[in-house]
Amino acid sequence: MDIRQLKENIRNFTLEDGDLGSQGYTRVLLQLFGYMGHGKSSFINSCKYVLEEGENFTEYAEAGEKQGGLTRIRNAYPLTDQITMIDNRGCNRLDDFERAEVYAQLGNLIPIGQEVDWKTEYSTMMAAIEESEMDPNFTDFLVPIFVYRVTKMITSTEKEELRKFLHNCVKMTGIVPIVVLTFKTEGDYLEIERQFKLMGAETVIAIENYTMKRKIKTLGRTADILMVIDSALRNVRFRLEQPRDPRRERIERKAFIFKYIHLIKADEEIKNYHKSESEKKQEGKIRSKEECKVM
Repeated sequence: MDIRQLKENIRNFTLEDGDLGSQGYTRVLLQLFGYMGHGKSSFINSCKYVLEEGENFTEYAEAGEKQGGLTRIRNAYPLTDQITMIDNRGCNRLDDFERAEVYAQLGNLIPIGQEVDWKTEYSTMMAAIEESEMDPNFTDFLVPIFVYRVTKMITSTEKEELRKFLHNCVKMTGIVPIVVLTFKTEGDYLEIERQFKLMGAETVIAIENYTMKRKIKTLGRTADILMVIDSALRNVRFRLEQPRDPRRERIERKAFIFKYIHLIKADEEIKNYHKSESEKKQEGKIRSKEECKVM
């Protein structure tokens, strides 16, 4: 498929195209996730750029790869009337609490435009999700996109975290996250692609982002970026071939996150209990030694 056809497919996309119509959805939300500084904001700028004519590059989203990531607020960037990209807050590592916050963003349970704070307490996380019910948004069709920089090799710990993330994204959205590998020419992207596919990814696309310093449009770079958006829309069309209930799906996403947070809390309590018991035993051993010295 050539670039002109890809652009037309994206620009002319509508949720009403399928036999069952939009089924209550009004917008496709391309949800961007990733570790801090891996190029999410630059990818948004690149997507906007390739859909525009000419080479007048605009930095819509402030990119901060060198500063370790700048995004703290869930900012929205419309690509068309029906397609919007969301720059979600990047994470340091996908540990339990950060992963729960990521899922809350993915499930649209944190309002767009709101600052995302990594919480470390069960109660504050639950309260934030409950507050989102004041103005629930259930008409956005959610498509997860995970951005990963190829210059950073995946550790064994990250592999397990990412495997869980990919799996739970499917549970929450019905879509396997599209993986976008940035800085394509600066690392072994084929090896990173292989690892992501072994973790369960179905679509992995390596790209080079456009920037203010590197803004001359080329055929390959433009096609790669457009293919990411096109892949997301093909997933939407496929899912809309089956009956959907946006309200019910939001309820299920919320239930999933609540259950996940409860499991975090239960696991934390078990760890604290074992730690306390271990400390008590250690104190007992020290006390016994001191008593023996006295005797």
